[in-house]
Amino acid sequence: MNFMSAIISLPRTRAFAWVTLAMLVGVTVTVRLGFWQLSRADEKQTRHNTIMAQQAAPELTTSQLLGNPVLFQQTHQRVALEGQWLPQHTVYLENRVMNGQAGFYVLTPLQLDAGTRVLVQRGWVPRHRQDRTLLPPIETPLGLVRLQGRLAPPPLPLLSLGANDTAAPASGPLNIRQNLDLDAYAAETGATLVATILQTDPTSEGLLREWPEISAGVEKNLAYAFQWFALAALQLMLYLWFQFVKPYRHARRSSL
Repeated sequence: MNFMSAIISLPRTRAFAWVTLAMLVGVTVTVRLGFWQLSRADEKQTRHNTIMAQQAAPELTTSQLLGNPVLFQQTHQRVALEGQWLPQHTVYLENRVMNGQAGFYVLTPLQLDAGTRVLVQRGWVPRHRQDRTLLPPIETPLGLVRLQGRLAPPPLPLLSLGANDTAAPASGPLNIRQNLDLDAYAAETGATLVATILQTDPTSEGLLREWPEISAGVEKNLAYAFQWFALAALQLMLYLWFQFVKPYRHARRSSL
């Protein structure tokens, strides 16, 4: 019995129409979701390429930034700064991980001129195993310092169980915090922060600076796209098997 003629001759019920409609809807939706994930991956890759291009651009100097403050908004742009540390306002952000070890991000304001201040994420120090307030010594040079870094977003906030995690400890000289609200911190220190800098100099001053590389993060979207396309293909194959191949095999056995 010819396959096509056998399939055409099979009686069809209303259920067949509903199953066909459900298959078409399911395949359409999953295919569109797959292409949406591909578009998200393209967007991330484009954004990543832009970041890489900014990092490859020449460094901005302190004089260039002060002469054109709009340049402070160019996130990921490399900079070479000169200024003076304000160690009295140093903040330690706890529960930050580097190389699989828990510790602190150390942030200190850098005064560029009389009216311009940036917050520098200077590096990372490990946490004491028994007492979180026992911090390893770090050096904060006095006078004019020079550093290299890049304009960066503020440190990502961590999940907090309380509302006062941005406040300083009630006692003791250490300024250990879970997260940092930049507006509140600027008001606390008495000056506006025009940017956040991620220092990229080699390890020094007791601070580790092995920051993770910026990745495009497209792998997850590509994996999701594959899953959606695979689901669409599975729906189509199941439809063909139960609505065409299996009835054909049954009709062929019946004709023998």
